[in-house]
Amino acid sequence: MCDYSECVIIGVCDYNECMIIVNVPSRNLGVTMDNQLSFSSHVTNVTRSCRFLLYNIRRIRPFLSTQATQVLVQSLVISRLDYCNSLLAGLPLNAIRPLQMIQNAAARLVFNLPKFSHTTPLLRSLHWLPVAARIRLKTLMLAYKAKNGPAPSYLKALVTSRTAPRLLRSTSTARLVPPSLREKGRYTSRLFSVLAPRWWNELPLGIRSRVSDCLQTQLKTYLFL
Repeated sequence: MCDYSECVIIGVCDYNECMIIVNVPSRNLGVTMDNQLSFSSHVTNVTRSCRFLLYNIRRIRPFLSTQATQVLVQSLVISRLDYCNSLLAGLPLNAIRPLQMIQNAAARLVFNLPKFSHTTPLLRSLHWLPVAARIRLKTLMLAYKAKNGPAPSYLKALVTSRTAPRLLRSTSTARLVPPSLREKGRYTSRLFSVLAPRWWNELPLGIRSRVSDCLQTQLKTYLFL
């Protein structure tokens, strides 16, 4: 019995004065990662698998009700768009555009509408946040859990709550402290420790002060606006 393992080198590796560049993407827990952390291969793979699923659902669509189609699409397609989507936080919109096109096609399929039908009202009717907003929602929920306890220690270490030496009104604003980075690199703006405080502090105070039971609902409403 032999082990099968893959490796990915982020950036470049210098060995014996020779530059080693590994360009082959590797899979980890179903996520395809490349050495540039562009996740372009992952987006391509997810898009391809979702297209195949939508094609198969479309074949049986005449025999399904709208509600049954929605359940099927959400369980098979939308769940794939959501899987580990926080890794895509900070990517430019054009990088995740293929995923948004899949979601648009899924919404049209639910309502059995033509290919070029406008999808914004469809997404609102289905209560589906657009892909970019879903990524932000996942990141904000992780930030909340890291801030308030039920997150793994490695996530808690990336988030720091703002504190004041005296009991001031500002202490109740539930803000997070952005990290002070001495060096800025290609991936700095996409770090969880950078994005999470920035997005969290942009939220209204009423949402930042919510408890977990209703936070996700409030976040979805806010991101729909």
